[in-house]
Amino acid sequence: MKLTRKQVLAKAKASDLESVKKLNCCCMHIFMQYVFLYILSLQISIFTQMANIEVLTLSVNNISSLSSLAGCLSLCELYLRKNNIPSLSELSHLRTLTRLRVLWLAENPCCGTDSIQYRLTVLRCLPRLQKLDNQVVTEDELALALMEGEEVTTPPGSVQNQPSTNGLPDAETENDSEELGMKPLSRDKTLNV
Repeated sequence: MKLTRKQVLAKAKASDLESVKKLNCCCMHIFMQYVFLYILSLQISIFTQMANIEVLTLSVNNISSLSSLAGCLSLCELYLRKNNIPSLSELSHLRTLTRLRVLWLAENPCCGTDSIQYRLTVLRCLPRLQKLDNQVVTEDELALALMEGEEVTTPPGSVQNQPSTNGLPDAETENDSEELGMKPLSRDKTLNV
């Protein structure tokens, strides 16, 4: 199931994606599972267009990749409980999110069985976190994580989302396309709504 522009705007009661600051998409796949009687994973590529989102709840959606969140640079709180995130290497997509302070990742396959090593590894990768899995991060814990947490690398076969080479917002790059004689597609045509 792909999360669409129309669904996001309806849930957020907003007129455009840029104005959405908080969004709760918890359990979106359960409705589809009930209707179609099989488990679907929620595709979250829409978030590549939502750099202003600050608080995002995506718990219980069978999500397996975090790459679409790498450009959500305003994100402060991210709730991902009970998904299907296979490896802590997916956290590499969140390194660019310098405002991220709260992460709830519990009950994903990536958490493994060693809760202490899991926590140290997450905090080494994301040292700005103030709260992980609903527990406050202490200074002592962070210092230990920086020494004993495992290094997180980019998942195999994954391409890190990079900002555009000219650093301009999308609207300005669309204008550049027109100056070069190319006609930009409207946003509705590029969203597969």
